[in-house]
Amino acid sequence: MGDEWDFWLDEALKKLETTKHLRSLRPLLTVPSEGSLPSYAYPPIAIATLDDDDVSPTHLRLPGYGEAETLINHEDEFETFDGLGPWDRSSVVVKISEATFQLWINNRCSTGQETCDFDILLDNVMESRAQPFRKLLLFSGNDYLGLSAHPTVRRAAAKAAQEHGMGPRGSALVCGYTYYHRLLESALADLKKKEDSLLCPTGFAANMAVMTALGSLSSLLSFSGRPTNDEKIAIFSDALNHASIIDGIRLAERQGEAKVFVYRHCDMVHLDQLLSCCKLKKKVVVTDSLFSMDGDFAPMVELADLRKKHGFLLVIDDAHGTLVCGENGGGVAEQFNVESDIDICVGTLSKAVGCQGGFIASSQKWKQLIQSRGRSFIFSTALSVPAVASAHAALLVAHEEKWRKEAVWKRVKEFSIATGLQFLSPIIPLVIGDEEKALQASKHLLESGFHVSAIRPPTVPAKSCRLRITLSAAHTAADVKALATSVAPWICSPNSVVKSNELSISSSSRLGSTQGPKYCEDQAGVVVGQGSKSLPLRPLGNSSKL
Repeated sequence: MGDEWDFWLDEALKKLETTKHLRSLRPLLTVPSEGSLPSYAYPPIAIATLDDDDVSPTHLRLPGYGEAETLINHEDEFETFDGLGPWDRSSVVVKISEATFQLWINNRCSTGQETCDFDILLDNVMESRAQPFRKLLLFSGNDYLGLSAHPTVRRAAAKAAQEHGMGPRGSALVCGYTYYHRLLESALADLKKKEDSLLCPTGFAANMAVMTALGSLSSLLSFSGRPTNDEKIAIFSDALNHASIIDGIRLAERQGEAKVFVYRHCDMVHLDQLLSCCKLKKKVVVTDSLFSMDGDFAPMVELADLRKKHGFLLVIDDAHGTLVCGENGGGVAEQFNVESDIDICVGTLSKAVGCQGGFIASSQKWKQLIQSRGRSFIFSTALSVPAVASAHAALLVAHEEKWRKEAVWKRVKEFSIATGLQFLSPIIPLVIGDEEKALQASKHLLESGFHVSAIRPPTVPAKSCRLRITLSAAHTAADVKALATSVAPWICSPNSVVKSNELSISSSSRLGSTQGPKYCEDQAGVVVGQGSKSLPLRPLGNSSKL
């Protein structure tokens, strides 16, 4: 039996290698900033616990954060700054070993095993002697505000770890939910202008929990416990939604609780047609607010108008918009002034917040349903106390240091000017088209000192391979200018999709059109919708293989 499994595994890996879908781990070494202190040198942040009689912190209520009072000594420990500090560079500067570098530029698979001499790693960290490491400028992360390295965020995590370790280890419904979790949930609810929020281990888990909880509603309302076709939930999903949404929908469908319709990317005419033809009463529309691979925004105003027309529940995944968009960092819905039209907002703490975890902002009633029926929430260990404490500190820092949000949008403008293209967000997809050319472009940037990954199928559709560049407040104008110079050959190439269309905003709006009526397959090719008018048919990513 063992030999058979070895054979099957080998054959599966060969197929992945042949189709170029074998993925790699590339170990990075973060670079301590010049002048930064080791973790033990940071004075502890004064965070009060329920039974801490020795700490008398200043209770600080920040505007817009309502119930979320911060229990910190603001004058001594809560530091904010008027501009970039030396610590900010550690969020965008990394090192890789020479071995990792060689595997990467030769496009060879790695599981990270090439960097396993921890004595060498330690020596490199301590800079006791020169080691074969290359320094890279990171343009592929999601730390949009550079908060992951902020001194106040570090102190909050360190203090929580020193006082509580990792905290109670259990699911939130058993013993993993602490006062720290409640404090962060309140702050997130205020940020999103919702009654409440629910923390999840990851953004992926948050989307899964929402979709499965929505599906469960049809079973709960069915007399038999198994909904008939007419009792199912109708879920309408954008064709380029994140894999976590897709998997959550797929699970709800597999449970026999939902019927799924996928509309063409950001195509509100197609969505309107599907909604009009659907006879099911319970309708849900779910979409990314800012799409992670295309850098374009969902048509929020049009979605709000359709919500009024059809009465559906509107769910958005604001993973890339939280703290980045909107006057107060409330996200894409705030930016387009449609916050009251959003019923459920999913977000993450691992992007602009710079920490770890996910959350769901909603009414208290929806929170009750999700925490009772969302499987990925119920059966997961709650976030650790240090992760929660650091995320809460990051929200407070973002509120005070508004220049960070302004800085990232300034970088977007600078990159647009430097490349001669117009970009809509800090997510910049330079669509190369051909997979080999995308890999060559990534290799060129790597050799030039930039960490920019080539994005290939199945993450994006075939012939739309791209360089996915992300900008951060921790980048400087000089960083952006240098990157623009390095990518110029691919922007100016006569075969480049970028040049031929002049605007690298969304691959889905670029590649061809077909006259209707046409069927629109969902990501698994299962559910279709039919349009009756001549509509642009945008290529769909086969995200089912993610």
